[in-house]
Amino acid sequence: MTTAQLVDIAKMFPQLSVDLKYASADNFTGRPIYRDPQCLLHADAAAALEKSIQIAQVAGFQLLILDAYRPQKAQEILWQANPDQDYVAPLTRGSHHSRGTALDVTLIDSASGNILDMGTGFDEMNVLSHPFHPDVPVQAQRNRLLLNAIMYGGGFKGIATEWWHFELPDSDSYPLLRDRFTCFPSAAAEGSLT
Repeated sequence: MTTAQLVDIAKMFPQLSVDLKYASADNFTGRPIYRDPQCLLHADAAAALEKSIQIAQVAGFQLLILDAYRPQKAQEILWQANPDQDYVAPLTRGSHHSRGTALDVTLIDSASGNILDMGTGFDEMNVLSHPFHPDVPVQAQRNRLLLNAIMYGGGFKGIATEWWHFELPDSDSYPLLRDRFTCFPSAAAEGSLT
């Protein structure tokens, strides 16, 4: 499989809302990572996403994409910022984002235009971000269950530590892809230049 099998889902599905968090400082590192972001997925994941978009529309919601394909350089920066494999895939394994088969997503209520409350923010790296935690308010937990059902219906599966992360069930069978767009240097690399 090659990077040519990545498709631009923002162009393919104009009804999607996109807010790539690693293209801004609104993420757990506190700084932008993607220099020239693109919202890409492997064609197989894009086909599953199309089904999830349709299911969300029937239920009165829109998907908001927070991250999709992630360059391996970006994964390295995230690992340097938080080397905890419960939340960031170690470099030796590689992220399913870097295979183009995973995305981070939440829901927008189509009627109000508001993002649903999921009980924690995107990429909060703690137990409250697990798909189920008894300390998460009931309505936020229901919203997580709704998101999970929408993504599962399209053909994705979730993971045990992040309510926002969904991937193709056979993601391990896809190769890591060479970087498709550039990232800012890591803080460690910037420090070594001074």
